[in-house]
Amino acid sequence: MRMLILGGSVFLSRSIAGQAIAAGHDVTCASRGKSGTAPAGTTFVQLDRSVGLDPLADQTFDAVVDVSSNPDHVREAVKALAGRVGHWTYVSSVSAYADQSVPGQLAHQTPLHDPDDEGYGPNKVACEEAVRGSGVPALICRAGLIVGPGDAIPRFSYWPLRLAKGGEVLVPGEPERLVQYVDVADLSSWLVRSVLEGQTGTFDGTGPARPFGELLTEIAEGVGSNAKLTWVDHDFLLDRGVEPWAGPHSLPLWVWREYAGMLSRDTTPAIAAGLTVRSAAETARTTLDWWHGQKTEPTLAAGLTPEEETTLLRAWHTRNH
Repeated sequence: MRMLILGGSVFLSRSIAGQAIAAGHDVTCASRGKSGTAPAGTTFVQLDRSVGLDPLADQTFDAVVDVSSNPDHVREAVKALAGRVGHWTYVSSVSAYADQSVPGQLAHQTPLHDPDDEGYGPNKVACEEAVRGSGVPALICRAGLIVGPGDAIPRFSYWPLRLAKGGEVLVPGEPERLVQYVDVADLSSWLVRSVLEGQTGTFDGTGPARPFGELLTEIAEGVGSNAKLTWVDHDFLLDRGVEPWAGPHSLPLWVWREYAGMLSRDTTPAIAAGLTVRSAAETARTTLDWWHGQKTEPTLAAGLTPEEETTLLRAWHTRNH
């Protein structure tokens, strides 16, 4: 199969390209090439999507994979490649959903953002519409939180890194709170197989929801940690300026209560369509190995500093005194 990856040099798109090469496909990666390098064995075409896809003129492809969140770029790709592609895979996001409050929602039951609005979620919806409007058989994958080796945004990585250090670990909320993610290798492998099979339709591409306490226990086992988990009240943390999800002074895999549905999608359709997920212990090990294996370790751009965690734990333990 001749496959075009619009991207191919960073994280998910690079993993898709690598998986496709490993499966024996003829893969072209097209990007500016400024954020990384395409995997060995691919054909790299340098282009700037804000200018157009002229470097791909007259080429035909059995399948195209696109991960862009820029509607103009996707619309231009659909127009420029019209009649020259057999299948589209567009990687959207669960951020496309307008209602993130209800756990266990299915893709076809959840309202979407207005594509004319501003922001990441509406932009993804607009991109989806452009792909569907191409008339080419299409798979829309609304990806959840993508984690694993290559993810320099530590919304998952914080936890194996922190647990591996041991000691008392501050954990937000309740152990039974549901969380959800997908390993980049599992998602990319499924997408490559889906392209080969001509899969169409719209799926939430993420792993099954599971209790946060159970997940952290498995991560700890994966990195050989005997850390002690101290569960700290949601409101206590918010009152002290701790941010959910990401960024400085934050705790990853913790969301505001009104976003509880974002990490608890019903992924039964994707599992039935062939998405398989590895253990959290394996993802934790490979993530930790990748992180420490970099020539320069990525900046930990999310989570608590040791000093912040110590201060919060002290306040938590003395709150009633």
